Amino acid sequence: MNTLATSLDTDAAARRARAWPRRLPLAAAVLALFGWLLWSVSARQALLLLVGVGLGGVLAGARFGFTTGWRVLVEQRDPSGVYGQLLLLALLSALSMPLLARFPETTAALGPLSVSLLVGAFVFGLCMQIADGCGSGTLYKAGLGVPLNMAILPLFALGSFAGSAHLNGWLALGALPPVGLVTSLGAGGALAATGVALALLALGVGLWSGQRLHLGRLPRRWLWGALGLALLAALNLLIAGQPWGVVYGFGLWAAKAATALGLFDPAANAFWSDPGHAERLSQTLLLDVTSITNIGILAGALWVSARRPEPPRPLTSAQWAIGLLAGFAMGYSSRLAFGCNVGAMVSGISTGSLHGWLWVPLAFAGTLVGLRVRRRFGF
Repeated sequence: MNTLATSLDTDAAARRARAWPRRLPLAAAVLALFGWLLWSVSARQALLLLVGVGLGGVLAGARFGFTTGWRVLVEQRDPSGVYGQLLLLALLSALSMPLLARFPETTAALGPLSVSLLVGAFVFGLCMQIADGCGSGTLYKAGLGVPLNMAILPLFALGSFAGSAHLNGWLALGALPPVGLVTSLGAGGALAATGVALALLALGVGLWSGQRLHLGRLPRRWLWGALGLALLAALNLLIAGQPWGVVYGFGLWAAKAATALGLFDPAANAFWSDPGHAERLSQTLLLDVTSITNIGILAGALWVSARRPEPPRPLTSAQWAIGLLAGFAMGYSSRLAFGCNVGAMVSGISTGSLHGWLWVPLAFAGTLVGLRVRRRFGF
């Protein structure tokens, strides 16, 4: 036993030694960008870069996959990943809701209760299983060097841009105003209601899987992953004044590219002519809080990959084609649904938005269909 432990320690030390030559250029680049942001842009953006690096490091280091957690629950009746997500929601709600009540300049991740939400959440849940990653999953797996997710990332951005350009047409099909629990019930009431709902969901998952929630038996990566993400997402809310998001940054990147190439006139579009969106479109990406954390997530995942490279998985041409199509559709649908697993579920629920609670069952229903498609094409 001691020989085995010594061998494992030696292997770990060897991996760390091999990682440093690859990590040094990345560390220098992150520090240089941090210093430039601090000097030329703002302390807020510099701090958000570090928050993003932390988020990417935790996501990649813990392999905290929202998509995988749902898939393993359905296919193997293993609720560990879902319990980790519920723990994240509980911790982040306990941190975020008092912040929203205490600091009026912070905003919740509110979304209207709309036809677009119903359609978008279902399609997103379906496509994320085929693409093997949601918004954050695509981002951190691209940072880990997974070929499919690297190829999906620009298509996700293009889909998110297309969804934003069409969003007002979708909202015209029917929409009710957003409902914020913190505004309606106060921080205490919203937190109590959210806690009860999460407890009931955990009970249902336990009854269905036959494995009740027991924190002592939950794999450590889900425990420290949930704690790390909760603390960093709360910091994001406090520093940025808005909850952690992913999708908006993707759409903004594609919108800026399309505008610069003369392929898109933002003034003629209802979404991008909105003063807030138009201002972000005219500014450098480094002033956008979502973009800067996305860049940080990529860097954090790259840091992890230097020690534990992700082995490439061979795919057939049919798998590549359907995976890339799913990536575009995932971007499009995430904009219709006002977020992905992060923006709609994690940030929506933890800041008291009712649309987050509607997103979850619809995305899960889509996941059930997506898993059948995934099996059909041998993913």
